[in-house]
Amino acid sequence: MSESDDLARQRTEYAEDRTVLANERTYAGWMRTAFAAIGVGLGFRALFGHMQPLWLPRAIATLFMLIGIALFVAAERRAAWIVTHLRVHHVETVRVRNLRIVTAAMVLATIVLIVALWASRVSLPETQAKP
Repeated sequence: MSESDDLARQRTEYAEDRTVLANERTYAGWMRTAFAAIGVGLGFRALFGHMQPLWLPRAIATLFMLIGIALFVAAERRAAWIVTHLRVHHVETVRVRNLRIVTAAMVLATIVLIVALWASRVSLPETQAKP
């Protein structure tokens, strides 16, 4: 191998490493977006909890939380695919198992949150009697 071939190989290896690191940042971005969707759902429920019919704010909040779950899963699938298809040369990357553990924990926590949302009772403010 010539010196130019070695340099080309090294540049390719560094490019693959940068792609793997960019993949980790993208995964983190998707996770943040999922948490934001869950936060929007909780915020909607908190602000509009007394809307009529009473199930409507819960349903809308649940929809946002389900979107968050879908984003968690999509982030893990995309990140895992890239990690398994690229070779790492000079950096240490996240293991696919760890991606799956984090994703499973976040999905489970969101499901528990949805169950708690539907199990909680809403107390409407007392209406004042008209004179």
